[in-house]
Amino acid sequence: MSGRVEDFLATLPLFESMGGFEVAAVAAFLEPRSIPAGSLVFREGESGTELYFVRSGRVGSYVTQADGSRRDIYEFGPGALFGEMAIIEREPRSATCYAKEDSELLVLAGDDFYRLVWDHPVIAVKLLGSMARVMVSWLDEASGFLGGLVRWGEAARRRAVTDELTGLFNRRFLEDTMRAKLAAGSGSSRRNACLMLDIDHFRRINAAFGAQAGDATIAAAAAAFAPLVREGEVAARLSGDEFAFFIPDGTAERGLELAEAVRAAAASLAPEYPPASGGPPEAAAVSVSVGVALSPEHGSTPEELVAAADRALYAAKEGGRNRVALAGA
Repeated sequence: MSGRVEDFLATLPLFESMGGFEVAAVAAFLEPRSIPAGSLVFREGESGTELYFVRSGRVGSYVTQADGSRRDIYEFGPGALFGEMAIIEREPRSATCYAKEDSELLVLAGDDFYRLVWDHPVIAVKLLGSMARVMVSWLDEASGFLGGLVRWGEAARRRAVTDELTGLFNRRFLEDTMRAKLAAGSGSSRRNACLMLDIDHFRRINAAFGAQAGDATIAAAAAAFAPLVREGEVAARLSGDEFAFFIPDGTAERGLELAEAVRAAAASLAPEYPPASGGPPEAAAVSVSVGVALSPEHGSTPEELVAAADRALYAAKEGGRNRVALAGA
């Protein structure tokens, strides 16, 4: 790129507080460097020994995530400054920078940066003040990116432990919670309650009104169940029309209380759907059968406790459905 370096610097906001002599003094320390498109300027983790001004072209930056994938974070166009944090803090590069197109950079070596500070303290004060304003602007943008990244991470975490249809926890979260709680209470007198339930004659709802009505019924049941769960208790959808509840430090009384509340909530539902064969909407009868089991008396591991609650659920169905059964009763 033709033209004097000091003329280019004089156009940048970074040097607006400096006179011609001061800009020329900074320019004397800068080395022009051409970077072909696709070439690296520096790599994440390398020691920072230079800072850069983009005279022409565009420079991209990215970080490598834990899974090895690449996440783009910023792009520097003409007039931008980058690489200064590693120089000032003497820390490894926090990102990889590369030329997105043929670019010309003006490079200030770390030793020259500190020589400039020592030899021209007035210029250094002005330059550092301007750099601080640039970094504040960069941090504002970076904080927006990081905030988005945090929100993305939180959403991903939520997706990993919740059921998409109902918003309740999924089987994995339930099993992990049960395993942690039962292991923590091993050898103690603590009790925990587990409830297993499914929707009575669910196949009839699917057959009469279609699969979409079946999904809607599952979602409506979950919405009715969620407010009944206290803080620290877990409501989960396992698969299909199967649900489970886990009550850490839960007594038989609390387990049966929640089971009856869930059963009553389901019985109060009367969603209306058009029949699969056609015609005006009809009410779908909804009820659930619930099995309740306790640890340690009915099982000391998640597998044993779920199996005991499953057997109680089967007993509730054998007893006529729309009812609650306690394991061992």
